[in-house]
Amino acid sequence: MRRFHSLSEVQSKLAVGNLSCRQLVDYYLDNIERQAHLNAFLEVWADEARAQAAAVDAKLAAGTAGPLAGMVLGLKDVLAYAGHRLQSSSRMLDGFRSLFTGTAVQRLLDADAILIGRQNCDEFAMGGSNETSFFGPARNAQDPERVPGGSSGGSAVAVQADMCLASIGSDTGGSVRQPAAFCGVIGFKPTYSRVSRYGLVAFASSFDQIGPLTRSVEDAARLLEVMAGPDGLDSTASQREVPAYSQQLAPAPHYRIGYIADAVNRPGLQPEIKAALDETLNTLRAQGHVVEPVDFPYLDYMIPTYYILTTAEASSNLGRFDGVKYGYRAPDATDLESLYKKSRAQGFGAEVQRRILLGTFVLSADYYDAYYTKAQQVRRLIKDKTDELLRQYDFLLLPTTPTTAFRLAEKQDPLSMYLADIFTVQASLAGVPAISVPAGEDAAGLPIGLQVMAGAFREADLLAFSTLLTAETVTA
Repeated sequence: MRRFHSLSEVQSKLAVGNLSCRQLVDYYLDNIERQAHLNAFLEVWADEARAQAAAVDAKLAAGTAGPLAGMVLGLKDVLAYAGHRLQSSSRMLDGFRSLFTGTAVQRLLDADAILIGRQNCDEFAMGGSNETSFFGPARNAQDPERVPGGSSGGSAVAVQADMCLASIGSDTGGSVRQPAAFCGVIGFKPTYSRVSRYGLVAFASSFDQIGPLTRSVEDAARLLEVMAGPDGLDSTASQREVPAYSQQLAPAPHYRIGYIADAVNRPGLQPEIKAALDETLNTLRAQGHVVEPVDFPYLDYMIPTYYILTTAEASSNLGRFDGVKYGYRAPDATDLESLYKKSRAQGFGAEVQRRILLGTFVLSADYYDAYYTKAQQVRRLIKDKTDELLRQYDFLLLPTTPTTAFRLAEKQDPLSMYLADIFTVQASLAGVPAISVPAGEDAAGLPIGLQVMAGAFREADLLAFSTLLTAETVTA
């Protein structure tokens, strides 16, 4: 069976009887087994997926199938699915099974998507390489000695290596977009609040957003229109009506596009990524679009602002994991205090502990105003300037990452790992939608990703423009 590029291709085969969902599931299960060395899946739900496939085949025969019939999905290990393990790739949640299904996951099931397994990620979604996972790193299918990016690394590899048609990840500061760039797939972060966070294990609650990793823009649109919308179980979910994104993918004839000059000329930017961005900008100019450099004075402030705020929120959110109610409990605890201390020290990995400590520090009485309050003020400046630019321009175009995928264990210094997020955190701080699309390869054959941002709730425009960019990438 050949690799499918989109759900439309799958459904056209299903419609004429050349394919069944059961055959499709068996195909992906075989790919997962053959590529187990990539460590993309932590758990495969083979029997359940086959049963779901049989049920969807029956609905297709009866003409009652949902809009995602034929879509075989993997779930990042931070999404709740009742009766299934949910560990956030951490020892701290060893043995825990979810008691409920998150809203986004339930909507996918209701639309007849088929769930095939639980995917590896950085521990509690904290990391940019998938190396903090308790279960070991996922590996880039293009070069297994390189990282797939993070934190949704396993989700990106699964799509890259054809283990499922699409994956559902989460993006706090680039955790869908960065691995998408490293693995040569599409990664989409919606506007904050566009998709309900109910059932998503919290890292930083004012940043976290569920998003898809796909091989086509159309599939990202179809998944978003199913998952998005109001939710009584999440008070932060937007009440706005959900457009039919997949029906609005025709790009406009003319756009105004800005690019951040400091990002393009940044010394640490890999030359091949700069060349790919320059080529795209020149192509857009040749097509008659307005393409102009813009000034964004806060580029160097984004990483410290992001990490101050997200570590503070992580410190608060991860306080619930104490060894008492569920998950890992230290076997050598002697009293209540030692139970707390030992369970958290043994259950959390080094990177999660680092972020909890940093977050606790910036929230402490002596340093709250100096760090946390100041970071909130800078976040407002970043958001206001980003919103201003996105009123002047339809989109902002910039690299997704400063380099292509680096080698496993290459970045031992946490700061160098954090700096790899420099281009993705802007959309997260501003709460606006952003997408990473493939833009060729470097000299080593490693994928390059370019990122596009749009104004809040302008997902339809962003997806339509992305079809233009991906068409260019394919024909280049």
